[in-house]
Amino acid sequence: MLRKRRRFPFVVAGAAVPALLTVAVYAQPKPPVSSYASVTPVADFKSTMAKMEGEKAAINKKHSELLAARYDLGDRPAKGVAMSRGKAVQEGVRVKLPAGMTWDKLAATAPDEIREKGLWPAGFLPLPHPNHPEGGMLFPKHHIDEIKKQEGRDLTRFDLDYDLPAHLVPEYPPAIFLTTRPDLGDVSQGQVVTLMNYFELFSGLLNPKQLEGLRLLVTPFPQQQFNQTDDRRSALPHRGVTCFDCHVNGHTNAATHLVGDIRPQEFRHRLDTPPLRGVNIQRLFGSQRALKSVEDFTEFEQRAAYFDGDPVIATKKGVNILERGSQVHFMAEFQALLDFPPAPKLNIYGRLDPAKASEAEMRGEKLFFGKAQCAVCHIPPYYTDNLMHNLKAERFFKPQMVNGRMASADGPIKTFPLRGVRESPPYLHDGRLLTLEDTVEFFNLIQELKLTEAEKADLVAFLRAL
Repeated sequence: MLRKRRRFPFVVAGAAVPALLTVAVYAQPKPPVSSYASVTPVADFKSTMAKMEGEKAAINKKHSELLAARYDLGDRPAKGVAMSRGKAVQEGVRVKLPAGMTWDKLAATAPDEIREKGLWPAGFLPLPHPNHPEGGMLFPKHHIDEIKKQEGRDLTRFDLDYDLPAHLVPEYPPAIFLTTRPDLGDVSQGQVVTLMNYFELFSGLLNPKQLEGLRLLVTPFPQQQFNQTDDRRSALPHRGVTCFDCHVNGHTNAATHLVGDIRPQEFRHRLDTPPLRGVNIQRLFGSQRALKSVEDFTEFEQRAAYFDGDPVIATKKGVNILERGSQVHFMAEFQALLDFPPAPKLNIYGRLDPAKASEAEMRGEKLFFGKAQCAVCHIPPYYTDNLMHNLKAERFFKPQMVNGRMASADGPIKTFPLRGVRESPPYLHDGRLLTLEDTVEFFNLIQELKLTEAEKADLVAFLRAL
């Protein structure tokens, strides 16, 4: 409480006489951090755009320096290992170690010592959004170019560019496999499916409900950064984004965003877009949301995730309220047809066929179900248990702010299926692991497995065969 002397007059015998009185003046409390965004912008659109364009280079530079300090971003394709349409799979551990450290020495160090001495590799910390305080949907340049070519719809943000090199993200366009027509193999015909070509590609392959569901999945609807309002992040008023702008061809292009579930902003996770392949066998949706059906997820995305979980902002920007009994159902029905890519070395139980697998792959499978304990969560044939697990990675590092992201406890994350995993880099729920080798090193430390170099290589060989 602040006390201040103020002079007040009082009346004595009809005359005003100054007197000194002490009165209490309370300092205004600092307003609490709000869960709500401002509906009314504090500046006009042109001023905001000019300011953000001016800041863009510095923001990109700061994030690029973070990536370069954490990772080896070089183009190093693995020999003879490709995705369904031929793009090479990247190989090698890309996370950089602290000076003087080796992976074997680190694995032999107790979690408490790693934490106290600051030995946890920076690339194993949560990965921030390229501009974490701002956030929002962000697309790779090759996808922006293709959508602009096909539809004239520009997904460029005036304030920010996508961060990961093209060789470290999934092939583009990805293949499409249907559970109903496995005899056809890849039905994409090498095209990115959009509103401009979906009918000619799929009429005759899908029934009318499924075709309508696909139409909705490639129809643009307003979203937080891409809409018609004056607080958008596109230069021109925008029709919006489609489900397949992130889940391109029912797979992923590694587009990023911030999850809508967490507040305040610095604790929100960067989101690595997972594939929609194999939706039919999954029972949890959203990395932490634990939504129980793909219908719930489809509706949630349109009503909430597109607008950072803010229904007021959604109303302002033009939320698309899907009709649950028809539109949501049609979209979910198509999504449930998206299959994993073929895995010719697996038998009907999801295990390796010894007649087709290499010795390294067979050794890797033995490790997967034994010493490495991967199968505790990743159960065949699809290599998920449809549960959530808490890795408690915070055992290894102290909470710290990284480019606007508070690196601390992540909490429980769902078990993602591993079928076709070689085709969906980067890895973990926020994309912090660039290769399968990075992923094996991460879990070797998290689970305190003490795998040898040869065992790690065999485990990677098995994962590539799934």
